[in-house]
Amino acid sequence: MLRPASDPFSPEGGLKLLRGNLGRSVIKTSAVKDEHRVVEAPARVFDAQDDVLEAFKAGELARDVIVVVRYQGPRANGMPELHKLTPTLASLQSKGFKVALVTDGRMSGASGAVPAAIHVTPECLSGGPLARVRDGDIIRLDSIAGTLTVNVPEETFSQRSVPTPALEKNGYGMGRDLFRVFRANAAAAEEGGGVCVP
Repeated sequence: MLRPASDPFSPEGGLKLLRGNLGRSVIKTSAVKDEHRVVEAPARVFDAQDDVLEAFKAGELARDVIVVVRYQGPRANGMPELHKLTPTLASLQSKGFKVALVTDGRMSGASGAVPAAIHVTPECLSGGPLARVRDGDIIRLDSIAGTLTVNVPEETFSQRSVPTPALEKNGYGMGRDLFRVFRANAAAAEEGGGVCVP
């Protein structure tokens, strides 16, 4: 389990910070095979993990794809576990497709075979650039260089309007209605997503 500094499991460690025109995020690289460390593919954008599963069942994701799941950050949705996505995306990857996930939400530490840029900050509800990504945009996730970028001209990308998200479902179930005030005052994921209510 433990290795000396002279003979590490990985010279870079198992996590990496990604930076780029989509913000900052983290990726668990320790379980990602070398051939999956860089993925460049068209985006398919969703606002809920259940919508990803429906698209998968309909055969809409059977291609090279970077699945973007927005509005899952601390303020928008309290950062729920996106565990349902791991088997789905791994299935696509096993068929030979280039697959990755980009989200302002979180995933369990048990995930990792599919490259996943998680905790994207700033989150979409706080004006993060991930909210401006559209279906078909080419995204490049490069966990070797430490970059996360969308290949859209900056002038075009910055002028895109952001539709108002439908977040009504995020406030109910499992006592979520009780925590509305905490979500509204949550800090960014990279700051721990904590709450400081005056």
